[in-house]
Amino acid sequence: MSDQLLGDFEHRTIDADGVRINVRTAGDGPPVLLLHGYPQTHLIWHHVAPVLAATHRVVLTDLRGYGDSDKPPSDAEHTPYAKRAMARDQLLVMRELGFDRFAVAGHDRGGRVAHRLALDHPEAVSALAVLDIVPTRHAFRHADMGFGLGYYHWFFLAAGNGIPEHLIGQDPEFWVRTRMGARHHGGTPFSEAAQAEYVRCFSDPAAIHASCEDYRAAASVDLVHDDADAAAGRRVTAPVLALWGAHGFVGRHYDVLEAWRGYADEVRGQALPCDHYLPEEAPAETAHHLRAFFAADGGA
Repeated sequence: MSDQLLGDFEHRTIDADGVRINVRTAGDGPPVLLLHGYPQTHLIWHHVAPVLAATHRVVLTDLRGYGDSDKPPSDAEHTPYAKRAMARDQLLVMRELGFDRFAVAGHDRGGRVAHRLALDHPEAVSALAVLDIVPTRHAFRHADMGFGLGYYHWFFLAAGNGIPEHLIGQDPEFWVRTRMGARHHGGTPFSEAAQAEYVRCFSDPAAIHASCEDYRAAASVDLVHDDADAAAGRRVTAPVLALWGAHGFVGRHYDVLEAWRGYADEVRGQALPCDHYLPEEAPAETAHHLRAFFAADGGA
């Protein structure tokens, strides 16, 4: 089905130290890695990636636990789904493709993986774009009733005893389409072909479990890593572009640029006329800002 939307992109599977990562590539020029969020796959970039491929070598992947990438077993500390482990997958993919230094953009969960990639491997990341997120540590440290209501899924998905897995597994299509529909505000309609792929991938019980482990890691081991970075004074040194939806929770609830300036040295960005899913709701604007940012700051 993804060929229907990204037919010009080559497909391959890359072994990242035992975790097989689903990869699509196209274009020539400086390398750019694009990472998706929850509950999508690499197809969230189906509008934006072809635009960027006119000037860059674009790499699309499914994060571990998502799409057609592997869903490795987890442990009691959720470390296989820590952003550190997920980021290392992406570093190994890019190295296998021959890129030691590259720009990266991540939406939602992919933005958190990209943030960790820039912290753990600053020599590899030339520029970082984060779409509709503030840093995980900032979000939890400033959690209030609005956060709990607006991002209730953070706590639901992190619950134990298999509760979210069981409930979502009863009707994964309802969950995926409802989650996406609740965070869409005008703009470009979602592609039915893309949504069908999200549902296909998310109908795998292993994907549901892995995605819950992603959120459990965010509420535990990821915060340990983030606190250690803060205590050591480690910040993102690559230029950062933050984009967010003017009509979404992030835009309404945070001073996004100020939040990122607490974690990175050089930050700029703006709101776009959409809700949460920038690459699908506002693809032209998203592509424009990413292309300009990577042209200025994303050279390998």
